[in-house]
Amino acid sequence: MMPSFDVLGVKISAVNLSSAARQIEEWIAARAKTYVCVAPVSTIMDCQDDPDYLRIVNNAGMVTPDGMPVVWLGRRQAGTMLDRTYGPDLMNTFCALSEEKGYKHFFYGGSATANRLLSENLQKRFPKLKIVGQYAPSLLAVKQKEKPEVIGQINAAGADVLWVGLGSPKQDFWMALHRNDLSVPVIVGAGAAFDFLAGTKPQAPRWMQRSGLEWVFRLCCEPQRLWKRYLVGNSRFIYLLLKNRFFKNTRQVKS
Repeated sequence: MMPSFDVLGVKISAVNLSSAARQIEEWIAARAKTYVCVAPVSTIMDCQDDPDYLRIVNNAGMVTPDGMPVVWLGRRQAGTMLDRTYGPDLMNTFCALSEEKGYKHFFYGGSATANRLLSENLQKRFPKLKIVGQYAPSLLAVKQKEKPEVIGQINAAGADVLWVGLGSPKQDFWMALHRNDLSVPVIVGAGAAFDFLAGTKPQAPRWMQRSGLEWVFRLCCEPQRLWKRYLVGNSRFIYLLLKNRFFKNTRQVKS
């Protein structure tokens, strides 16, 4: 079983980019059917409010630590080998590996422009990459099923990895809802990787990512969409961590 650590009831896998890529390879070799969630602070906070979402995330084959606060918490519990395993970096890492191993990829999500540019940019960066299909869906509600003909198109492509870029929590519900209908062994919820690697949205400088300040960059780029996620969500995250630690220490003293 993959080692994990707990953050407010969410089971985060103790992985880094290399170990996460190796795990995906093992699943492909075994033709196992599973899905991968990426878990920044916002995902952990959404899980606090929705038991169905918590169940979906905790049932994933792997839940990667996407976000430095999650990494810092994980290193205290699971050791220093753990590192940020961020959707765009995981996609780049596995695409590089796929040039050598011949793994086939399907991209589902994003706008039509972002999906096209993503495929074009990845093909330029990794000339031997096998992209067997792409699809930009119409706007689906959370928990809404995709049309059977689209599922059929994905299955007919014969991909080894299906990348889903719908944003969380929608992409995680989508993966769980369609997992049994899809023949592809591994489905990965890639988050903002579609827009970042397509170049349709700017990515934070690497120093901001490594220092835990990426949220500041993204908030400045999209304040109307992201203010609640970061200003309210991050504050609540810190509060819950402190609350849990206080009550844990209180119980230990009483015992």
